[in-house]
This record gives sequence, C-alpha cells and structure tokens, in this order.
Amino acid sequence: MKTLRAVLDPFVLLLIAMVVLASWLPVEGEHARITDRLADAGIVMLFFLHGARLSRAAIAAGASNWRLQGAVLLVTFGLFPLLGIGIATAMRTFGADMAVGDPVLAGGMLFLTLLPSTVQSSIAFTSIARGNLAGAVCAASFSNFAGIVLTPLLVGLTMASSSVGQGSIWHSAETIALQLLLPFVAGHLARPLIGSLVERHKRFVGRLDRAAILLIVYTAFSAAVVDGLWQRLSLVTLAMLSLICAGLLALVLAASWRAGIALGFSRADRIVLLFCGSKKSLASGVPMAGALFPAAQVGMLLVPLMLFHQFQLIACALIARRLAAQDGASRDRHKDKRRMNGSLVETTDR
Repeated sequence: MKTLRAVLDPFVLLLIAMVVLASWLPVEGEHARITDRLADAGIVMLFFLHGARLSRAAIAAGASNWRLQGAVLLVTFGLFPLLGIGIATAMRTFGADMAVGDPVLAGGMLFLTLLPSTVQSSIAFTSIARGNLAGAVCAASFSNFAGIVLTPLLVGLTMASSSVGQGSIWHSAETIALQLLLPFVAGHLARPLIGSLVERHKRFVGRLDRAAILLIVYTAFSAAVVDGLWQRLSLVTLAMLSLICAGLLALVLAASWRAGIALGFSRADRIVLLFCGSKKSLASGVPMAGALFPAAQVGMLLVPLMLFHQFQLIACALIARRLAAQDGASRDRHKDKRRMNGSLVETTDR
C-alpha cells in the first residue's frame, strides 16, 4: 500500500494539473507580472523554511561521517553532472534526428543533474528498506545544504556558454544571493526562535511549501505556453525524454549500489548511498530554476525534472520494498540457524 501511495503521489498529480491549467488558461500581461512577483516571494519563503528546518546537529553529524557523506556528495554533484553534460551534449548534437534537440530541453536535462538530493522521500525509502536512517537524515540534509551553493555554481560553470539563460547565469549572482542564499541563512539563524514552531506545525509548513511550488510551476508553464511550448514539445519528444530519464536513473542506481560495495560500506550504508545519491529534489529544483533562468524558459527546463521525479518515486518504492523483503528473509534464516544451533547444543548436553 505504501508503494502504491509513493507511485501515485498526489503532489505529482497536482503538478500535472498545474501544467494542464497553464496550457488552457495561461496567465498573461499584468496578471503575469503579479504572479511572477508572488512566485519570487514563494521562492524566498521556501528557502527561508528550508533553512529553519535544517538543524546544526544534522550538519555536524553529516560532516562527521565523512566517508558516507562524501560518497553521497560525489554521486550527487560529481557523477550526476558528468552524466548530465554527456547527455545534454548528445541531445544537442544528435537530437535533431531524435526529436530532443531543443537546446532549452537539453539544458533542462543538464539542470536536473546539478540539483541536490531529496529529503523526505530519501529518508522514507531508506526507512522502508531498513537502512541507516540516521545516516540518511544527515546525508539528505547535508546535500540540500551544500546544494544552496553548489547548484548555482555548477549551473554557472556548465551552462553559462549555452543558449539557456541567454548567457546571463553569472550575472544573476545578486538574484541567487537575495532569493536563495540570504533567505536560507536567515531561516537557519532564526531556527532557535522559530524551530519549535516549524516542527509543531510541520504539516502546515509542508502545505505552504507545496503551494509555493505549484504557483511557481503554474507561472513558469504559463510563460512557456505563451512562448510556444506545445509547438516545440511533441508526444514523441516526451517519449524520448522519458527513456533518457529512465536510463539515467537506472545507471545512477546501479553505480551507487556498486560504489557502496566497492567502498566496503555496510548494507545499511549502501542503502543510504543508493537512495540519497540517486535522487534529485523537485522541491529545490523548481524555485532554483525560477531564480536562475528567464521565465519563458523555466517551463521547458522543468519538464525533464518532473519526468525524472516520477520515475525515481516509482523505482525507489519498488527497490525499497525488495530490499526490505530480502532483509526480512535474511533475518528469518539467521533465526532458524540460531534455533538449529540451540537444538544441537541441547542434544549434545543430554
């Protein structure tokens, strides 16, 4: 049942509803300027709340378990970006014959690989799979903390010379500082004052988060629809992009698990690396895209991330259940073995 809920995530359905609404009723003119300002305010609020929810204990714990946290960060901000550069280059070079050659779409594919890991779903799937839950909390929190700086930096390094963002990525440093970094730091500094309030009203804060993301998605796709999104994005393109996202996810999942074995991690830590290293955060990606890129490009840029988000939920839900079943079977075998050994000892004593 939990697997089914993860696959049929109501929030994903709401995101799709926003895309449909923007396609039929895109906001334009003066109304678009108003929603843009509301979306900017939503981005500031999101990162303020991200900062308020991140405990210093989680940061300290993340830094102390350096082998596991380092491995997660290397997969998230090392392996993923390298794969993203290769995929985006291939899409721009060969995509014209394969319906995925749009430079903004290729930029969106690269952008998703530069994002930090998810928090809630990474922890939830680690818990289901009976992994190192404390390690997952630290890894996911530390990844998001690092992503506040690393994602804009990587965007500047890998996308500044592309047509995405019209070459203005480095010039948006003031926007990054004002909309992302400053609210995050302010929220974190305010944690001693508002941390308990945020924890007590976690459900309400979560709803605020989601409402802000839905507004940003609606605003972004409205601008993209007005700019001709559906003339540039066909069903064939979506199908090809889905295959690319699924292939990327499968590759990173396999590489994360193999890396955990090669590094000699325990099974519990391998599960953390698997789920925290292979995930990409929609909650961070949507507001970051809104802050970093022109409004007309954000809708197209977010398409790969929205597809990847759904694929990672489905795949990780199934994998977590399989790992939990394997762990349960292993525990049963150990119990049976202990019972047999106990019986043998009893027989020998007699």
